[in-house]
Amino acid sequence: MSRLSGKVAFVTGAARGQGRSHAIRLAEGGADIIALDVCEDALGTTYPGPTENDLDDVARVIKSLGRRVVAAKADIRDLAAMKAIVDQGVANFGRLDIVVANAGIGLTPCSSEDIPEELWDNMIAVNLSGTWRTCKVAIPHIRAGGRGGSIILISSVGGLTPYAYGSHYVAAKHGVVGLMRALALELAPAFIRVNSVHPTQVNTPMIMNDATFKLFSPHIENPTLADFEPISQQLNALPVPWVEPEDVSDAVVFLASDEAKYITGTALPVDAGSLIK
Repeated sequence: MSRLSGKVAFVTGAARGQGRSHAIRLAEGGADIIALDVCEDALGTTYPGPTENDLDDVARVIKSLGRRVVAAKADIRDLAAMKAIVDQGVANFGRLDIVVANAGIGLTPCSSEDIPEELWDNMIAVNLSGTWRTCKVAIPHIRAGGRGGSIILISSVGGLTPYAYGSHYVAAKHGVVGLMRALALELAPAFIRVNSVHPTQVNTPMIMNDATFKLFSPHIENPTLADFEPISQQLNALPVPWVEPEDVSDAVVFLASDEAKYITGTALPVDAGSLIK
């Protein structure tokens, strides 16, 4: 039997990047999927957002694996919309066991005193409050099943260590760790485990764009991926410039599985050793 057979997973930010990888890997493990994404560009980002076609394609792949899927467009800042989608997914599939709170936005570098208030508020609303909303709409369904479950919050190495010119992002991602630890204590009596995952640079559109290249190579007029790669590699202890979404998904699937049944309240880096440098 597959390690996640019979289980149902709710994945946010599922249309592209890490979220797409998490949803597909969980389906490969045997889970049915409730997939959600805003499918729009995000305020304060320098890269285009995913599209509804991207989300439709994820649903197609999941179905091709023989798994069931409910895929819907919603903003994680909209509690009512999220609740309606999760409620519908549970009505269709009969249960909820796994949550992957993956949806989030990257940053445009800015000194703390120059961050516009709207940009600060939106970063917190998406990357921290949106993660809380994801948990809020899902926890009652996991509790109702009486079987325990696994909640995985996708943070960042920026949730465990600071860096300059991104205090809004760092504050939100550090907040995710606090949320994870509080939920782990609250939900432990119901055998619902809560952990966070902290990737280094990941090969997704959030990182692989001209603004990121310029951030890491300000001395070059029009830096390219080739300019970014050696600088990115310097951040990691292992000799790789970044990890792939599937590398993060491996950790997600492990934490979702019964192999991790006694792991809770843990912040798990998938960081190629960046946090020890």
